[in-house]
Amino acid sequence: MTHTMFSVSPSGFPVTGVGYQPGVCNIGPQEISRRRRAGHVGLVAAVVLLAVLVAVGAPPLARLLVAIPAAMAASGYLQAWLKFCAGFGSRGIFNFGDVGTTHDVIDDEARAQDRARARQIGFASLAIGVVVAIIAVLLPV
Repeated sequence: MTHTMFSVSPSGFPVTGVGYQPGVCNIGPQEISRRRRAGHVGLVAAVVLLAVLVAVGAPPLARLLVAIPAAMAASGYLQAWLKFCAGFGSRGIFNFGDVGTTHDVIDDEARAQDRARARQIGFASLAIGVVVAIIAVLLPV
């Protein structure tokens, strides 16, 4: 199957010349770069939050808050690495062009594969965030 069987532009015409693969790849270079930047922001936020919590002498359990930016970092990095946007997958769209331009996935099976991959990314990001938070709590500081 080709991507043109799965996609249609907002104007209703089939999309050609893109690399969309259901459940595998739904974003191009510009979107990948945005996800990578989100990962960087989450990583910096997690490190800064942990440093602040340690500096103010917050109780070790307060370090569980690090899970939020750590999960954000994991999500960004996973999406960039997999070339797959979880949000796009959940909504049944993809983008290989300019940021802000999306195309609809019209095949039901392809949308189901995209939703499954989006869930995997979400669960993996959450798990990574929790593991990082547990490590932060257990750090002897």
